[in-house]
Amino acid sequence: MSCQGSSRPACLVLADGTVYRGAAFGAERSGVGEVCFNTSLTGYQEILTDPSYAGQIVAMTCPEIGNVGVNPEDEESERPHLVGFVVRELSPVVSNWRAEEDLDTYLRRHGVVGLAGIDTRALVRRIRDGGFQMGVIAAGREAEDVEALRRRAREAPGLDGRDLVAEVTCSAPYEFREGAWAGVGGQIPRPPRPEPSLSVVAYDFGVKRNILRMLVEQGFRVTVVPATTPAGEVLARRPDAVFLSNGPGDPAGVRGVREQVAELARRLPLFGICLGHQILSLSLGARTRKLVFGHHGGNQPGKDLATGRVAICAENHGYAVDPESLERVGEPVEVTHVNLNDGTVEGLAHRKLPVFSVQYHPEASPGPHDAAYFFGRFREMVLRHKRGEAVSGAAVARGN
Repeated sequence: MSCQGSSRPACLVLADGTVYRGAAFGAERSGVGEVCFNTSLTGYQEILTDPSYAGQIVAMTCPEIGNVGVNPEDEESERPHLVGFVVRELSPVVSNWRAEEDLDTYLRRHGVVGLAGIDTRALVRRIRDGGFQMGVIAAGREAEDVEALRRRAREAPGLDGRDLVAEVTCSAPYEFREGAWAGVGGQIPRPPRPEPSLSVVAYDFGVKRNILRMLVEQGFRVTVVPATTPAGEVLARRPDAVFLSNGPGDPAGVRGVREQVAELARRLPLFGICLGHQILSLSLGARTRKLVFGHHGGNQPGKDLATGRVAICAENHGYAVDPESLERVGEPVEVTHVNLNDGTVEGLAHRKLPVFSVQYHPEASPGPHDAAYFFGRFREMVLRHKRGEAVSGAAVARGN
């Protein structure tokens, strides 16, 4: 199976005027987005289909992309949500027994423009040293008028204050029953899945399918609801717990959600991941802030403050919880995990309520899986709460 790109011209133009010229693959069009980079060595299809990348142009630091093609099983949502995709080299060959399509064809089919053949190291250094900035990615004729692209990039509004969740959330509730991929029969033995004895309502802020799979693997009956669902409608379903999903953009820009979360946190066990972690913090009265260039990749070190242990984690966020604001929320909450690279808040737990959250992705597909135990802790917390035991998120986050 070939995934040869083309000789069609393409370019990426940053708001500061920098131009990166290369060859196009995927769709012949243009798009405006915030430019970020991802340091993962594997899992480009999961990155492409992660709704958390809505509104962004993603550059991969791994020098060759496309060698394993794409397949339906590895998609984290129904389609790519990013604006554009930038790589150093597009693999000329697909070599994987699970591949059903090459990357060029896949992006073309979904209307996503790709750019190959640029110095991604130079691009990453510019973002790392200068911070996030807006950019325009263009292929074909639109790539010829660089001055027009520069103007578009300079005039483009950033992600601050935008409600990108409204663009990616589901339109109606649905049940999710799919478990984790079982692998090849007879080669990867898996422990039996618990009977679905618990129910959870998952708020879809841009949820990844593997999060839902991990909940199913823990014996939850999963109902996914739109981000705008009132707390009363959730409670009317009589769930045993609530889950807050990942999602794109500025958590402070997501409208009408924190009030619902604040009410639900008083009534039911609650677990949040990534944007869900940030929205939970906002619902408790904290603030969030934008990072210089964000955390995007599968090699972020997260330290458990209770044990001192460090897990290698997958992360994908451009905003973080302000730790000073947590000290003034008036709620008995504690920071449970931090990022060792920059000290940002990576985990939060309530000392009285069965509520906790993590900034990184314990469900990471294809990995790493160092933090996957959080789903088991969530299940145990829900079971203890259902039995009438007094249990707090802080105790659960510490493994007690």
